Amino acid sequence: MGEQAGGHVEEKAEKAERTPAGDFFDAAVALLKEVRDGEAAAIEAAGKLLADTVVEGGRIFAFGAGHSSLPAQDTVYRAGGLAVMNLLNVPGAVGVNVRPATLGSALERVSGLATAALDSSPVRAGDVLIIISLSGRNELPVELALNARALGLKVVGVTSVGYAAQTRSRHTTGAFLKDHCDIVVDSRIAVGDAELTAEGVGAPFAPASTVVTSAVMQAIVATATGELARRGVEPPMLRSGNVDGGHDWNARVMDEYADRIFYR
Repeated sequence: MGEQAGGHVEEKAEKAERTPAGDFFDAAVALLKEVRDGEAAAIEAAGKLLADTVVEGGRIFAFGAGHSSLPAQDTVYRAGGLAVMNLLNVPGAVGVNVRPATLGSALERVSGLATAALDSSPVRAGDVLIIISLSGRNELPVELALNARALGLKVVGVTSVGYAAQTRSRHTTGAFLKDHCDIVVDSRIAVGDAELTAEGVGAPFAPASTVVTSAVMQAIVATATGELARRGVEPPMLRSGNVDGGHDWNARVMDEYADRIFYR
């Protein structure tokens, strides 16, 4: 009898300890596990494509608009990452540093911007472009994928495939990013990108797309690194500049791969 009563007390205590922070962590962890298991083959394929590109002398670029730029930026000039990861720059669309911030969202719907950005960039046939777009519905990421493939690049899309079933494309063809990629990694993020609801809060809150997509990007880079090592190729890794010898190590690697690095 005493044990049963104690069990009820513990159960009530557990319920009382639930917090929005804890609920968000639970939701994020569940999504990470879902993507880890459900997208393993796509992540593996993307990582091997990056490894192929390094071996063949190609270059690697990543792009995301607005908050989707954060996972792309997280792989560029990153300690523990590949030195050959580059950010494809589309002025005004990368990050939320434009004023007003709503201009960045508007630019995602401008036809021709992606074409101009690619034409002004160092990309060439044989390179890889990773395009990150949560919804994959706007003009910019779709046009970017279309034009990149026309130029002979391989395109990896990191997007939530669910948006294609629940929203309309804003591209003139009605296509989504997922429709013009060589490899698609589905982030599994729900439409609206918010994991929690609560009484008194008028809209869903606590987005997890950055957490999940950043993990996907790091998983792809980790796969590429492991694949290069498996083939007997020393991966061009960067070390932290905050450890002894880090700057010298990085200088050597960046000099060796100078023709494939565009952030120096």
